[in-house]
Amino acid sequence: MKLTGIARRSLRYAVGGIVAVVLTTWPAAGQNGGEEKAAIAVAGSALAAITRGDMTALTDLMLPEAVMFPTSTRDGVTRYRLRTRAEQRAAPVTRKVTERGFRPEARVNGPVAMVWYPYDLYLDGQWSHCGVDVFTLIRTDGQWRIATMSWSAEQPPACEKHPDGPPKP
Repeated sequence: MKLTGIARRSLRYAVGGIVAVVLTTWPAAGQNGGEEKAAIAVAGSALAAITRGDMTALTDLMLPEAVMFPTSTRDGVTRYRLRTRAEQRAAPVTRKVTERGFRPEARVNGPVAMVWYPYDLYLDGQWSHCGVDVFTLIRTDGQWRIATMSWSAEQPPACEKHPDGPPKP
């Protein structure tokens, strides 16, 4: 699915609006109630599916219209890509990924949630990068579903490695 310029702008405005609503209603730090914990659990399940290499399980957590925005910065230039749920579901898994999140934070307002989830990532057992996963979730039919997933891919000190050190083999 290729988005037109107008569709991309509309998508950016929609995502921006959702994030603005969530940010303006974010509870004080440390206030994670039942809905916040449920949103974090969905984000944690997404990371677990990535680590298992199970793109079907990952995309089953998403709305059919979900999109992802992987970003990276090299030599001071930030680039992003747009990936649809369908593209992610069809993507071949060619390497062993270990993605470990830590210290997630969630904000919820009615049917909208956002999870901020720092992570580090290893490919085939070797250090790759760290960053932050940002999940926007929508509660529909009584369950949280991922609407957008954006992430940064950087190196320390721009991000931090998991506090538990490297993953255990």
